[in-house]
Amino acid sequence: MIQPDLKLVRIDERLIHGQGQLWIRSLGVNLCVVANDDTASDPLQQTLMKSVAKNVGMRFFTIDKTIEIIHRAAPTQHIFLVVKNPQDALWLVKGGVPITNINVGNIHSAEGKHKISNYIYLGEEDKQALKELHEKYNVTFDTRTSPMAPDVDSLNKLMDYITK
Repeated sequence: MIQPDLKLVRIDERLIHGQGQLWIRSLGVNLCVVANDDTASDPLQQTLMKSVAKNVGMRFFTIDKTIEIIHRAAPTQHIFLVVKNPQDALWLVKGGVPITNINVGNIHSAEGKHKISNYIYLGEEDKQALKELHEKYNVTFDTRTSPMAPDVDSLNKLMDYITK
């Protein structure tokens, strides 16, 4: 089975936006895969994201479709894979997508969620998915908000919270 060249896997509820373009440029990727069931069937969202991501191929797949075809990626495809939440990342890993590190970039605040940083708020389902990714599949994390941002104490707070 061919291993896709996944340069970065990022969790970001906004999927592709201004910071996404920063990641694309910094990683030097030529393909951005948005793995999200809703976006895969929403041409308006796809058009908006394509308007932000310049000079890179864009694909919008469901989680299942991503699992089905990611191993068919050509060796010349250098991929930035974006998912909306930790549950989708876990689903990809359970489906055999070779993810070893995830950038936990942005999970919005909502009632009942625990604040990790100004950009990361975890509900119980988020916490359990990240915990399983880490403990069962040995996935590591970073919490940089952009390629230039340092990974300060957010990572320690994230790890403390999910391993409790």
